[in-house]
Amino acid sequence: MLKINFAPDDYIQKRQLLRINRLCLILFVLLMCVLTGMFGLIKLRQRTITHKVGLVNREMLEATEEIKQLDELQAKRKMMMKAALITAELIEPVPRSVILASLTNNLPGGVSLTRLKLVQKEPKQAIGSADYSSKYETRKAEMQGDLEDAVERRLETHVELEGIALSNIQVAAYIERLSDSALFEDVTLVHSKERIISDDKFLEFKLTAMLSRQAELTRSDMVSMKKAGSRL
Repeated sequence: MLKINFAPDDYIQKRQLLRINRLCLILFVLLMCVLTGMFGLIKLRQRTITHKVGLVNREMLEATEEIKQLDELQAKRKMMMKAALITAELIEPVPRSVILASLTNNLPGGVSLTRLKLVQKEPKQAIGSADYSSKYETRKAEMQGDLEDAVERRLETHVELEGIALSNIQVAAYIERLSDSALFEDVTLVHSKERIISDDKFLEFKLTAMLSRQAELTRSDMVSMKKAGSRL
């Protein structure tokens, strides 16, 4: 059956145009919503990044302060280590006069010393890092431990002596006496060789030893030694 449309053409065109305008309006609103959402998401990301950058800058400032404090502690440690070593050099556990007296009093008959040398050396020590704060605390504790060791540690006193004897037996007896002494340890014969002086044969020898790490004379010991010496 044939349908006849009695509506004017202008009316039909206006309705089509109205539908198109509504569709465009809906699409525009949807587009604006999408753009608004994307803009909000970008702003949120920017705020998050700004917050993280602020935290990183704060941590860097704190790390800079800790590094500065560590440098100051290291400078103080060097000064205190130097002062501790100077003090250790000045304070001798056993006076050198007592060492010399012990070396000469233990000489067997027919043995004499021609050269004596005392040398103080720093003891050999084996050289032996988690987030930044733990490293900082660990290094700080190590520095404090090193300083305590330096204060408690004494310099080693090495003894080098040369002399002449009539035979190897006398040299062996002298080494035995020094080894039995409470003042010395690690007594070692470096060399011994014959030498002729005025048509007489002598044995020239060289010994090395080290002052015992436990050797330390108190004031009362010195007084008793002086009393014993005065009695002789």
